[in-house]
Amino acid sequence: MLVPSKISRIAQIRLVNCHPEVYEPCDDSFALVDALLADRTNLLERQPRLCLEVGCGSGYVITSLALILGEENNGVHYFATDINPHAVEVTRKTLEAHGVQAEVICTDIASGLATRLEGMVDVLVVNPPYVPTPEEEVGCEGITAAWAGGEDGRSVIDRILPVADKLLSDRGCLYMVTLTANNPLQICLLMREKGYASRIVVQRSTEEESLHVIKFWRDADVEVKEPNRTSPTGMESWLSQFSRFPFRRNSNS
Repeated sequence: MLVPSKISRIAQIRLVNCHPEVYEPCDDSFALVDALLADRTNLLERQPRLCLEVGCGSGYVITSLALILGEENNGVHYFATDINPHAVEVTRKTLEAHGVQAEVICTDIASGLATRLEGMVDVLVVNPPYVPTPEEEVGCEGITAAWAGGEDGRSVIDRILPVADKLLSDRGCLYMVTLTANNPLQICLLMREKGYASRIVVQRSTEEESLHVIKFWRDADVEVKEPNRTSPTGMESWLSQFSRFPFRRNSNS
């Protein structure tokens, strides 16, 4: 049985590398790691063999995931991607500082990896660019790409969802940070149409934004719906608690 100190072990901020063009750990990063901690028992029961973070930034989340899974899951392969080459280098240094090994790749979402990892990813974690911005800011160079999500903050999220569906194994699960402005109910319905169940693992409201980390997993009991069908009973109720807050990430945190 694990002692509490090991259960709560995550990446140490003082060992997280930084760069002026790389998004540093902030409320959304902490919420995602807290969701992984809260769901640790389920993660261990799934005995994941391949974990991937899309948009690794500083490396705080993928490093924390590896530490959360711990020695119980020896033999796990970790991958991390980011479109920002500075983030790739920063993540590598953060991983090294914590004694964690992972393959870090500079690419857009999972371009070049989708065929290699198709149907193999057991745990996929994403803190996507979710802030509503002008479309021309999406995918631009530097730190802006870490938060620029286009109209409704969904431009990158909507590209990630079909990639996630292709990458996830039969027992795979996706943990994604969303903002109220992203219309998370619609995201859940889109994934439901693909056969995924979902639940909120962590909800967090700050002065700037209302965040929730949603977990998606394949569920044979989920009836695949045609688009635009009425949402399942209760789906609205678990989102009705979320208030709308001004939405922007703080790049100076």
